[in-house]
Amino acid sequence: MLRKIIGGILLVSIIMFVSWKPFQMYLDIPKQITVFQGDQVSFGKASAVSAAVAANSETIVLNQTEHLVSVSAKESGKSEVILDLAGIPIKKVDVNVLKGFRVYPGGQSIGVKLNTVGVLVVGHHQVDTGNGKKSPGEMSGIKVGDIITEINGQKIEKMSDVAPFVQEAGQTGKPLKVLISREKGRFKAELMPLKEKGASNYKLGLYIRDSAAGIGTMTFYQPGSKKYGALGHVISDMDTKKPIVVEDGQIVRSTVTSIEKGSNGNPGEKLARFSDDREIIGNINRNSPFGIFGKLNRDIENGILDKPMPIALSHQVKEGPAKILTVVDNDKVEMFNIEIVSTIPQKFPATKGMVIKVTDPRLLAKTGGIVQGMSGSPIIQSGKIVGAVTHVFVNDPTSGYGVHIEWMLTEAGIDIYEKPELKAS
Repeated sequence: MLRKIIGGILLVSIIMFVSWKPFQMYLDIPKQITVFQGDQVSFGKASAVSAAVAANSETIVLNQTEHLVSVSAKESGKSEVILDLAGIPIKKVDVNVLKGFRVYPGGQSIGVKLNTVGVLVVGHHQVDTGNGKKSPGEMSGIKVGDIITEINGQKIEKMSDVAPFVQEAGQTGKPLKVLISREKGRFKAELMPLKEKGASNYKLGLYIRDSAAGIGTMTFYQPGSKKYGALGHVISDMDTKKPIVVEDGQIVRSTVTSIEKGSNGNPGEKLARFSDDREIIGNINRNSPFGIFGKLNRDIENGILDKPMPIALSHQVKEGPAKILTVVDNDKVEMFNIEIVSTIPQKFPATKGMVIKVTDPRLLAKTGGIVQGMSGSPIIQSGKIVGAVTHVFVNDPTSGYGVHIEWMLTEAGIDIYEKPELKAS
């Protein structure tokens, strides 16, 4: 009986302790915090908790009132804050202060042209030989989505490189030795072209493509290096639905000519054309799940926020009002209101870090919400670039996903995470 009484008292005590506000605050405080110079971060509200800087007081300034403990990031470096309760240390927080970092916001509509590595197989077709219909490509084991990178030991870069080999092989009767790149690696195949009944040329029984084009939205570019990021998601081939392996590519200005408004079950689309001058404003060297990346040839302006802006790390993004920069008419960049419905403080690069909802009546009237071509539109919150629009919800065009800006910066080859030395206290 005594054991039951003692057990009950202990259980009640544990429940009370776990529900105690200072203990709840302790659980909510992370062990490590990363901020930029000039940022301020709060550890929560609790009059019973006090704090002290344990190391490197030059890096941060401690601010403590009766109900709030916070630190202001002063210089890049590392520091430590010790939180105590009733004079007893309860938690150490490592504070990593990064140098102030700024990029130009985008919002411009851009035309995108990608050149693939080799030629991409997008389909099979049957050659009517007179002895039945056959597809040489299919018989050789070549699949849709494969990339032909070499024929007879010669590098293949574009579709026009293929034709001379095909005709020569058909005339000599010697099969082509083809090198194929596939998701699981490379393999070799022998491919014998066939002549179609009544025709003089030979065919492979393959549909191939060496480039892709489309439109999207610029997200950011870095002063000095002119490295940029756009789209916020990978570009996939329209037929194979697989990511395009990029050899190189270019971006140009584009002009929005009209909008196909989105509705439930039917995502809308920006209809645009490449600008008349076709001036190449940058290259493309990477096509990743986080967008396309490369370098600009020159500075570009959006005409609305033409100054470098700070960024927010994923854990600094908050649910609530925000804005996007995008083009819905001609080439004019405009700012529209949205709501960040949810955000995930990601520790590792991942897409779909935010759920956003368009709330601006003007944008809803014009587009119905998020439409194709809007991907890459920068998301601004509290004067910082926090991410980019990436996808629309098919059954709710007013809402969609966003990606955190720090992952796009990493993909662009921009290192925002310096490793400052720990200064003597």
